[in-house]
Amino acid sequence: MTSRSETGKLGEDIACEFLENNGFTVLFRNVRNKFGEIDIVARDHDGMLVFVEVKTIRQYGNSEAFAEFMPEDQMGSSKMRKFKRIAGFFANEHQELFDEDAGWRLDFVGVIFDDSGAHAVRHYKNI
Repeated sequence: MTSRSETGKLGEDIACEFLENNGFTVLFRNVRNKFGEIDIVARDHDGMLVFVEVKTIRQYGNSEAFAEFMPEDQMGSSKMRKFKRIAGFFANEHQELFDEDAGWRLDFVGVIFDDSGAHAVRHYKNI
């Protein structure tokens, strides 16, 4: 069995690979500030700075137990408010990373994987 932190790290690895395969450049991972942590800070193909929250679930065997529980379900309104606060603080502290014309946004990546190594990734832009 995989620990929660191992599952989260694997989900972030999968999310980074997905983003890079879709034209993003990953700049930072697991950035901490006084409000919390940003999973991924990346730049998209247009130069926009993108803060990415990653949520991962792991399905074991052929179980349908998680069929109705998705990574997106973990991103409630309080999590969203916290994510915005963390990103805003980072943005104010690192203005050198911004292109005024491109700006910045918040994205969400949901990852589902199983014991076979198969995985599904859902990317939501500008949440």
